Amino acid sequence: MANDDSVVTGLSGRYARALFELATEAKQLDEVAGDLRGLSGALAESEDLRRLVDSPVLSRDEQGRAMAAIMDAMQAHNLTRNTVALLAQQRRLFVLDTIISDYLRLLASHRGETTAEVTSARALSDSELDKLRATLKDIVGRDVAVETEVDPDLLGGLVVRIGSRMLDSSIRTKLQRLELAMKGAG
Repeated sequence: MANDDSVVTGLSGRYARALFELATEAKQLDEVAGDLRGLSGALAESEDLRRLVDSPVLSRDEQGRAMAAIMDAMQAHNLTRNTVALLAQQRRLFVLDTIISDYLRLLASHRGETTAEVTSARALSDSELDKLRATLKDIVGRDVAVETEVDPDLLGGLVVRIGSRMLDSSIRTKLQRLELAMKGAG
């Protein structure tokens, strides 16, 4: 396994690393990753869920009960359920999205993959993600795990980050460049 110490850091990194180690021992890396991807998708799609995890007003018990119901609906594995319950009890649900990203980064590092952070104006279909993975694999020369985020402000196109490299083909950036060019010409 690659040295994961530099892959994740901080509070979210500690939780992600602990969950990763438990999932490794239980041989449930993929199951937990599937749960976390589902939870990440739910966070991206549901304003109510984002408010729930970010709320300083709701009690630990209220957050815990709500998240337990979500875990039940998702039929999440016990490791995922217990981690989310612990986060609710410790009032750390606000870092859940970062913990998910950190866990997926640890998993990618464990498998010798590179992680690409992809931001798009809309959710990408499975076939689009498959094509993107294949293209990125050709570019970097190894398997690429893709973490997606939706930002409607991009208007269209993609922003892809792999390590310190970034490719920005978003319409927003193209319009900003055009605006700068027009200011310079005028």
